Amino acid sequence: MTDTVHFAVPGDLDTPTGGYGYDRRLVAELPTLGWSVEHIRLPDGFPNPGSNALAETAALLDRLSDDGLLMIDGLAFGAMPEIAEILAGRLRLVAMVHHPLADETGLSSSVVARLEESERRSLRFARQVICTSRTTAERLISGFDVEPSRLTVALPGTDRQPRKAARQGPPTILSLAAIVPRKGHDVLIGALSKLAGREWTCRIVGALDRDPEWVKFLKTQTAKSGVADRIVFVGPVTDPAEKLRAADIFALPSRHEGYGMAFAEALTHGLPIVACRAGAVPEVVAPEAGFLVPVDDTDAFAEALATLLDKDEIRVRMSETAWRAAQDLPGWDDTARSVASALERAAI
Repeated sequence: MTDTVHFAVPGDLDTPTGGYGYDRRLVAELPTLGWSVEHIRLPDGFPNPGSNALAETAALLDRLSDDGLLMIDGLAFGAMPEIAEILAGRLRLVAMVHHPLADETGLSSSVVARLEESERRSLRFARQVICTSRTTAERLISGFDVEPSRLTVALPGTDRQPRKAARQGPPTILSLAAIVPRKGHDVLIGALSKLAGREWTCRIVGALDRDPEWVKFLKTQTAKSGVADRIVFVGPVTDPAEKLRAADIFALPSRHEGYGMAFAEALTHGLPIVACRAGAVPEVVAPEAGFLVPVDDTDAFAEALATLLDKDEIRVRMSETAWRAAQDLPGWDDTARSVASALERAAI
């Protein structure tokens, strides 16, 4: 069995998103299980690479020795079927899928169809496919022709956190995610505008450069909300633990999640959650740890937030339940073991 895996990831591995965070932890954890991880930085531009990016990707991966083990992050893998077909002739390919590319919010029907077909073709050439939730696994089986025998679910891990004491003062609402349409910050801002008569502050933490037009729209919406003085766009942070420790409620109305690492991190800090029944979110957030409302239902989202703001006893009870639920979540060593098992099967 090989003990070296080449791990190809597009762009900067330090990008502050859940998917890149997952990849970083694999790079750190797999060596503890005897694997040597050789990181390959693929060019920017995925999942919509231009011809130059594809040519550079092909050249980078062509340098690998025959019969090597290559794991490729799904942000790139699903967008390079022709390259995957060529590589599969001499390398042992593993795909890492956080969620299908076509499940991003705001895509036209033609782009969705193109991405679905591209990813379906690419996945044919993977010996093993690793995904981050049972929801995504079911989607890959039903929509992308991935046989269960090739699938491994490797849930993202968490780092255990101490139980924190209750804070004094107006509750702080935290939203942690890259500022893109899929994360539903427009619903959050709309809900907060309905809660002007209550005491709270909101911190929106996440990358502001992924979709500048969307950020501009959200800031305009905030300026018109009547509560702009209580909503702060913090931008990205390297380690969100400090922001999570300083919060009382976690709120993120995502329209889809392949898993939702931010929700798991919120649970470890004992934060009651307001979210949507979208993608894999119900896998992560137990009913007793928060409120899950329909996607894009601003009124229901506002009502759930109002309950946590108005009823201290419910907020305290859900906080305790959230922290206890987090104790049953996998650690990153569990994640690494699941991935290592898939790599071993691919290497045979």
